[in-house]
Amino acid sequence: MNRPPRPGSNVSRLRRAARLAWVLVAVAAFIGLVSLGNWQVERRAWKLDLIERVSHRVDAPAEPAPGPAEWPRISREQHEYRHVQLSGTFLADRVSLVQASTELGSGYWVMTPLKRDDGTVVLINRGYVPQQQRDRAAAGAWTPEGKVRVSGLLRLSEPGGGFLRDNVPAESRWYSRDVAAIARTHDLTRVAPYFVDADAGPAPAEGPVGGLTVVSFHNNHLVYAITWYTLALMVAAGAVFVLREELRSRR
Repeated sequence: MNRPPRPGSNVSRLRRAARLAWVLVAVAAFIGLVSLGNWQVERRAWKLDLIERVSHRVDAPAEPAPGPAEWPRISREQHEYRHVQLSGTFLADRVSLVQASTELGSGYWVMTPLKRDDGTVVLINRGYVPQQQRDRAAAGAWTPEGKVRVSGLLRLSEPGGGFLRDNVPAESRWYSRDVAAIARTHDLTRVAPYFVDADAGPAPAEGPVGGLTVVSFHNNHLVYAITWYTLALMVAAGAVFVLREELRSRR
């Protein structure tokens, strides 16, 4: 019959050392998990502040779009989704169609350069067209002539492609609104490092439909924080159990 190890035996000491080592690991894990939970709480506060700031920008009156002097300072935190306005002349012969998935279905964003009075260029996302209007949109149909005024939301360039696909400029296949790549393809110079999603206008029978920008941010940080804190409590409970067993074995 196997007998339990004597308190002073080597086996007992090894078990005691293993338990203490497990407790030390558990303490380190507990600290790490609590730190992750705290980080998620901080991220949640940051995200809520961002959502509030963006909501204010979207609903604010349109302000002049940033000019060349401001371009080096354009940032996602300070500028994206600002409601801006600008004027100029559309370059109807340099349209790019970017694959889009919207509440109206799949199709394309119509990206048209707008040349301003100072010679600078801003890409304007004039809106969505369905698949069947692709060829006409690419040929510049529905592009207003002469000087126009545009208002919309400032967006930052989207380099690298999208929809798990890379842009293929040589074949005019665009999956993201990569401002620099589109500018190079059409030999555009002095191009702003952002584009503008045009506001909604009167519902057209045909042509681009603006105002479809989706302004949303994933905010699951509270769920993540609760998850990390719960795991920390589970680790702490396990450590307490092991310590109790250790104390019990010494009696």
